[in-house]
Amino acid sequence: MREALDDALVVASLLFVAAAATAAVLTRDPARQAVVLSLLGLGLALLFTVLQAPDVALSQLAVGSAVTPLMILLTVREVRRRKRRE
Repeated sequence: MREALDDALVVASLLFVAAAATAAVLTRDPARQAVVLSLLGLGLALLFTVLQAPDVALSQLAVGSAVTPLMILLTVREVRRRKRRE
């Protein structure tokens, strides 16, 4: 029973990661893409947790879900601000 639940969690996590990755690729607006990328990072952190790699999950949570999308959003804001000045 426990193994079936573990397998179901892994499959559900993999499906979420695949869907989020596909959505990130298909999203055209960089700001929205950063938000979807953050969701992908959360999904990967969940997958790593389910696969019993908590150290990797914490790193993914910090970098993939927070820092990278934040840097992308700040860059998009700066580019848009410079375009308005021109």
